[in-house]
Amino acid sequence: MNHGPVLDWRTEDGERLGALLWEFGPGWRMISSAVLGGGIGPREWVLNAQVVAGYSRMDPAEHLAGLGPAAGAGVGMMTAAKVERYTLAADGGVRALATVGLRVPTWAAAPEGAKDPELAPIRSDGAIVPGTINIVVAVPVPMTDAALVNAVMTVTEAKTQALAEVGFPGTGTASDAVCVAVPIGSDAGEPGEPFGGPRSTWGARVARAVHAAVRRGAEEWTGGR
Repeated sequence: MNHGPVLDWRTEDGERLGALLWEFGPGWRMISSAVLGGGIGPREWVLNAQVVAGYSRMDPAEHLAGLGPAAGAGVGMMTAAKVERYTLAADGGVRALATVGLRVPTWAAAPEGAKDPELAPIRSDGAIVPGTINIVVAVPVPMTDAALVNAVMTVTEAKTQALAEVGFPGTGTASDAVCVAVPIGSDAGEPGEPFGGPRSTWGARVARAVHAAVRRGAEEWTGGR
């Protein structure tokens, strides 16, 4: 597995945009909410690509696929936040990466039909504005499907805890994405860790790593504004 993300640059729509590529290689499976490679399955890399603030392409998955490696299936996320400002944290073998953009705070449970332009990361014309929190977590042990789902819950809870601690008025943003990567189990049929909640051994490590990465990114964002 690559030791961590690699930052690269491209020029698109007249802007210099960064992209973080974390190459895991064969032997990994991932759970993700990302537009490219979402769901659960074998994946070899994760791409977190910056796009322009007025992004309005209708083929984001194809766009991301073209930016990622040609070989192997992968996960692709996008954000209008500057990905070079990513934060990393580790705990007990778990590694977490976060890119934090907080322009558009969102409460998960908002009244139906509530109209507030500050709560809309995607404008009526389809354009994305900077306000996405993307999180990638690498766990060094196999996990069952149920534990992976539980780990996504833990990631989200730890993210929201960090945001609350810095005074961010929301549970996240409406365009947040997450990816958790674990090694594929051995041929012996060992199912993997059965739990990913915040009080399980590995879930607790996931929570602490994500909390540290998101809090640092949130502090940097709010401290500069």
